Amino acid sequence: MPSRFMVCIMSGASSPLALFLVGCYAAALGVHGEERRVARHAEAAHYMAAVYEHQSILTPNPLALTSRKQALELMNQNLDIYEQQVMIAAQKGVQIIVFPEDGIHGFNFTRTSIYPFLDFMPSPQLVRWNPCLEPHRFNDTEVLQRLSCMAIKGNMFLVANLGTKQPCRNNDPGCPNEGRYQFNTNVVFSNNGTLVDRYRKHNLYFEAAFDAPLKVDHIIFDTPFAGKFGIFTCFDILFFDPAIRLLKDSEVKHVVYPTAWMNQLPLLAAIQIQRAFATAFGINLLAANIHQPSLGMTGSGIHSPLKSFWHHDMENATGHLIIAQVAKNPLGLIGTENATGKMNPSHSRFLEILAGDPYCEKDAQEVHCDRATKWNMNTPPPFHSEMMYDNFTLVPVWGKEGYLRVCANGLCCYLLYQRPTLSKELYALGVFDGLHTVHGTYYVQVCALVKCGGLGFDTCGQEITEATGIFEFHLWGNFSTSYIFPLLLTSGMSLETPEQLGWENDYFFLSKSGLSSGLVTAALYGRLYERD
Repeated sequence: MPSRFMVCIMSGASSPLALFLVGCYAAALGVHGEERRVARHAEAAHYMAAVYEHQSILTPNPLALTSRKQALELMNQNLDIYEQQVMIAAQKGVQIIVFPEDGIHGFNFTRTSIYPFLDFMPSPQLVRWNPCLEPHRFNDTEVLQRLSCMAIKGNMFLVANLGTKQPCRNNDPGCPNEGRYQFNTNVVFSNNGTLVDRYRKHNLYFEAAFDAPLKVDHIIFDTPFAGKFGIFTCFDILFFDPAIRLLKDSEVKHVVYPTAWMNQLPLLAAIQIQRAFATAFGINLLAANIHQPSLGMTGSGIHSPLKSFWHHDMENATGHLIIAQVAKNPLGLIGTENATGKMNPSHSRFLEILAGDPYCEKDAQEVHCDRATKWNMNTPPPFHSEMMYDNFTLVPVWGKEGYLRVCANGLCCYLLYQRPTLSKELYALGVFDGLHTVHGTYYVQVCALVKCGGLGFDTCGQEITEATGIFEFHLWGNFSTSYIFPLLLTSGMSLETPEQLGWENDYFFLSKSGLSSGLVTAALYGRLYERD
């Protein structure tokens, strides 16, 4: 305020001073009052969130047997780093922070070798407990105590992942031979250190050390700053339970997501699926991944349907804290049914194709016939190539513009495209409709425009991160599921927002123009949960 006040005095030097000072002071207060009102409005509509991609300090031999004391020494090294990040986040006014899966204890254990790393976990539904303030209430809870104290120290909600144990009796038909369950567990603490809830991972990914709970946890927790949050872990994101079922509660606008995700291009890099999930469901996703580039593990973000703050770094061996202001009520993409403004020519052509028969039958209008002939005259024959361990049917994408179709089983994928300039790269349009069976079994329908690894057809589906090809395109398919995740990745592992997305005449489509860098992948990744 002093600077504005001084300007007023100088500019009014020849006026009656007392009267002018009162007027200037009131004007300055008015300006600052408006600024404060705007700031208060922004504060009321947003909250501050953080996710930490953690470079975990790992035990040199996860198969070796160790003591609880040695296990705690290792875990405390990781917890020291967590605490540092909480204090950095607290200085920025963060209200909730998320840490990754396996960040505290590491991975690749057996059921026996992980045992010293496990905390006892009482059920938050049965027991109200603040581990920091009641440290001696239960044995083997040292990790929970530290996390609880961190939440108090940072005055924020804290979400972390750890291994937990739960005794069971012989009359329990699911009870393992050791007489205990071992769970991959997410915990949520409030800013006063109270254990709010816990989620036990349901869809395990080659995790011999852990059990899946007999009944799926559907955990929704409430916060004073943003309402309801859902929670699940890593591989869960690809399955109906618990991920999709949680979002049937329309009040869940936010999901916290600890993960230890190994990137698999061209369709399932960590930031790709994270952003696609946020876009598909119109929610905010707070995703914290582990950072182990040697294992292909990186990629975290705070994702909304329209914007992402993300981190993907395969070069440096350091953790990374992401802090962002997040809308309490995220805005989704505008679909065609309520889009405003002048329709661009490529979208008009897309709608014409859907309205008429693009294959130029005799009774079609002449204009459609001409266009269809032009678009389909040089359609190249399809070929097959492996992508993500699945046998895709593909057609090459040649020329500066075109219209292509490729089909497999019941799914047909279509591409209408223009290219401002041609690059010396091979792109292909691919389709897969079937059961994925490697590293998990689940049914997918996929339409994908991908940059190939080289100029040979057999390189289509390879993992690449750099590209120069710029496209303006509509990609669509006759999907038989409503669960479709839009993937849009450009050169240098950058995320882009689709221009339009949604259903048109029983086809689901994605359109994009004005890419900021070369296209790596544009795909519609459909999940048919009932066929798993």
